[in-house]
Amino acid sequence: MEGRQPPVGVLGGDDGMRAGTSRVGRAARVLVVVLALAGAAACSSDDGGGDEPAAAASTSSSPSPTPTPAPPPPPAPADGACYRVSYDEALAPTNSEPALDCGKPHTSQTYAVGELDLVAGGHLLAVDSEAARRQVARRCPTRLAAYVGATPEQLRLSLLRAVWFTPTIEDSDAGAAWYRCDVIAVTGDQSVAKFTGDLKGAFKRPAGDDFAMCGTAQPGSPGFTRVLCRDDHTWKAISVVDLSAGAKGPPNRPAYPGEKVVRAAGEDTCQDAARAIASDALDYEWGYEWPTAEQWQAGQTYGRCWAPDPD
Repeated sequence: MEGRQPPVGVLGGDDGMRAGTSRVGRAARVLVVVLALAGAAACSSDDGGGDEPAAAASTSSSPSPTPTPAPPPPPAPADGACYRVSYDEALAPTNSEPALDCGKPHTSQTYAVGELDLVAGGHLLAVDSEAARRQVARRCPTRLAAYVGATPEQLRLSLLRAVWFTPTIEDSDAGAAWYRCDVIAVTGDQSVAKFTGDLKGAFKRPAGDDFAMCGTAQPGSPGFTRVLCRDDHTWKAISVVDLSAGAKGPPNRPAYPGEKVVRAAGEDTCQDAARAIASDALDYEWGYEWPTAEQWQAGQTYGRCWAPDPD
């Protein structure tokens, strides 16, 4: 399940999403009014008296009005904050759920907050523009493994996924230009798991295996459902088969080799991997899960090897 926002619905990849428009300031106008009064000389005579003295000219000005400062933009989310979001909310481009105490059950945690670059070629980018979305889609997935303390292979063998959010159009118009990367655990077809505590460095702790990918039955069988390994299960994803090395196409997204090719590429590898951990090298089971064309397009250019898990 990769992509989306990441297409978390395309289960089987590793991830994995708006930009905002920059706020344009308003020029303050200061109006100064100056009034000039000119005195006129007045003459009168009284028994041949002289002229009256000329009236002094006077000027006055009104005080300059103080410019009204623009309100500050809405604050960015807090790094490390926890939330309770549903599967559908996790796939939405924006999120307004309030942050929770991470010591309470929650379904997502923010692991990175950054600033969007909303100017391109001298023009402002809209919060929901494709160019702005691409920025977040590139940044969030690459930071997840380091946050949870996992190797790339460990992350691919887990149910942790990256999702991301950006400001609403209204908040973007008010000056907000942040992006927020969250980590969630996807189970089943369209569910997010609840967990308690901080996920930072989770794979460095004994409970890190709780987030590994397990199954309720042999992959491909009618009773198969992906679950966290902390839950009841009978099978476990044990290794990754990289399928991108020999594929032709652009370096960042090789062309899909076809189902026949990706299926054949991992069978011997997975059989060997299962044999290596089996208690009886002559009697063991194994499974291989290869990516579909849709999953490949979403970023999953690898397969997974499975084996029964006696634990």
